[in-house]
Amino acid sequence: MRTEYVEAVLELAAMVPSGSAVAYGDVAELLGAGGPRQVGSVMSHHGSAVPWWRILKANGDAPPGHEPEALALYLAEGTPLLGSYADYQRTGEGRWRVDLMAARWVPSEQDFGLIDAVAERLERELHKLSVPDAEMSV
Repeated sequence: MRTEYVEAVLELAAMVPSGSAVAYGDVAELLGAGGPRQVGSVMSHHGSAVPWWRILKANGDAPPGHEPEALALYLAEGTPLLGSYADYQRTGEGRWRVDLMAARWVPSEQDFGLIDAVAERLERELHKLSVPDAEMSV
C-alpha cells in the first residue's frame, strides 16, 4: 500500500474526536480514495499511533482482537454503546457494539477544510506517482 495513502488515513483517523467514531468506509469517502478494506488494512497494520478504536466496521463492532481494550476506551470517552457491554466488561460474555448512529463523527466546517487539504494532498501525490516522466516509455 502506498505510503501517501497510509499517511492520509492516519491523519484523518487522528482528527476523530473523543467519544465519536466513524466506519472504515466513512474514512475512504472523506478522503475520496480507497475503500473500507483499504482503510481497515491501514488501521490494522499502521494504526497503533492514532485513536484506532474510533475507526470501526460499519456495524459498530470494535476492531477484532481488541474488544476489551476498546471497550474500556469507549467507556472512558463516553462513546454511545449498544448491547450487553456491562456483562462483557464483568464476565467477558455478551455482545455489544458502538452505536454508530449516535456516535458518528460529523466534521465541522473547519474539520472539512483540514480533511479537504489531506485529500487534495493525497490526490496530488498519487497523481504525481502515476504520471509518466520524460524517461518513461508510454
